[in-house]
Amino acid sequence: MFVPLSVLEFRDRAERYFGDKVGVIDGDRSLTYREYAERTHRLASALRRLGVEPGDRVSFITYNTHQLLEAYYGVPEAGAVLNPINIRLAPEEIGYILDHAGSKVVLFHADFAPLVARIAPTLATRPTFVVMEGQPGGDAAAEYEALLAAAAVDEPPAAVDENAMAALFYTSGTTGRPKGVALTHRALYLHSLQTAVSLRVTDADVILQVVPLFHVNGWGTPHWMTMVGGTHVMLRRFDPAAFLTLVERHRVSYLLGVPTIFNAVLNSPELAAHDHSSLRYVLVGGAPSSPALIRSLEERLGVTALVGYGLTETSPVLTCAWPRHHLLQTEPPQRRLERQASTGWPVPGVALRVVDWADADVRPDGQQLGEIVVRSNVVMDGYYREPDATADSIRDGWFHTGDMATFDEQGYVTIKDRSKDIIISGGENISSVEIENALYVHPAVFECAVVAAPDETWGEVPVALVVLKPDSPATVDELLAHCREHLAGFKVPKRIELREELPKSGTGKLLKGQLREPFWEGYEARVH
Repeated sequence: MFVPLSVLEFRDRAERYFGDKVGVIDGDRSLTYREYAERTHRLASALRRLGVEPGDRVSFITYNTHQLLEAYYGVPEAGAVLNPINIRLAPEEIGYILDHAGSKVVLFHADFAPLVARIAPTLATRPTFVVMEGQPGGDAAAEYEALLAAAAVDEPPAAVDENAMAALFYTSGTTGRPKGVALTHRALYLHSLQTAVSLRVTDADVILQVVPLFHVNGWGTPHWMTMVGGTHVMLRRFDPAAFLTLVERHRVSYLLGVPTIFNAVLNSPELAAHDHSSLRYVLVGGAPSSPALIRSLEERLGVTALVGYGLTETSPVLTCAWPRHHLLQTEPPQRRLERQASTGWPVPGVALRVVDWADADVRPDGQQLGEIVVRSNVVMDGYYREPDATADSIRDGWFHTGDMATFDEQGYVTIKDRSKDIIISGGENISSVEIENALYVHPAVFECAVVAAPDETWGEVPVALVVLKPDSPATVDELLAHCREHLAGFKVPKRIELREELPKSGTGKLLKGQLREPFWEGYEARVH
């Protein structure tokens, strides 16, 4: 027997077995899984009435809203391809994505009407625009709720080819134009199974949707949390007070986010005023974590803190660093924290290696640096309409991530840096992440980023850019002395600069490229 793999099965399961349970909370609006499922059916019907055919791309420009969560099932039910767009990109980049994807319909939140008005005239092919939580007019031919109200609820879903593209996520474009990552029905389905098992989620869990759903498939939460019948709580805009209020109000049990998000929460004056006793697990990803952050999360939030790793190109979750129970009683506390702050082990269904420049496995000594390569059903079908870029990243059956790491005798993989962020000083490879982790141990450091700067003697040297915590003064000399205590001499930053803030992407990642650029003005190349 062959049954095509489709994430629509997860929605149908939630409707059947958890139909009366509240499955989605967005502000003052709550939807049971039965109501949520009906809205996804209506969305599929509405898209067909707008002329959407199997294989067409449907784009969304919005926050973490219930409408975007509905699209994760309504769009594939219509046989179309879901394309959530990063709302923090420049207008020109968003226009490029809409053209490159060939979007048939664009649904946008009313807050982004000025953005749509700016980019709509520039598009090569004009899509149909639909406004959410606003009035039609201008570039919007229709309004979301009116479309759903007029749509059918019982139309049969489109036939599923599990190897066809189901979702299209564009990378942030830090190394050029954004590239479209094509994910198939099969990849998304298997990713949900693998991730749900690895993260140990159940129908009792309530997840706060902190990670933007446009960011690397929302880390898969729209699929695997629905699959188990858990509850989604939507967070439209992050700030620590709103975050903590929702955790307390809805008894949130599971959190996923990048390190800067959790750092902001832990250092918020609002933390002590809110009840967060419902929390069980925190998963940190999107950027390397540190043992100091893991310790703070466990001690101050009372959770088990984990680290995960993945990319847009891998659906995304590849690894998770669960503490191994038989080692918890025997390993020193600091070693346990280092294990949990590492990239961890690959989840079931993922083959992962760390290889040198000749694609040979590095030594399992936790020291030799290499690139992470993976092989799995969750790897992308390819970069949309970019065969050369696809061939460059998937070679000999392995996807090359560009992330540099080590692995040890017990199989723990630890990311040291992105290949482009490795600092080569006097022939020595220096990990910017290692220096950042050392700085984060200092009690006065709120945020930091380490970048390469040119140097006439050593080629390039590490420079640390540091934001101090309020009312926690520290001098540059004190921070340098701290680094000398925790790092080998050649790894100590050649200088430290104190900053008021550090630039971040829309998903909370530190923009190292933007920080690095001023140091290299006047140089023809970004290596020296």
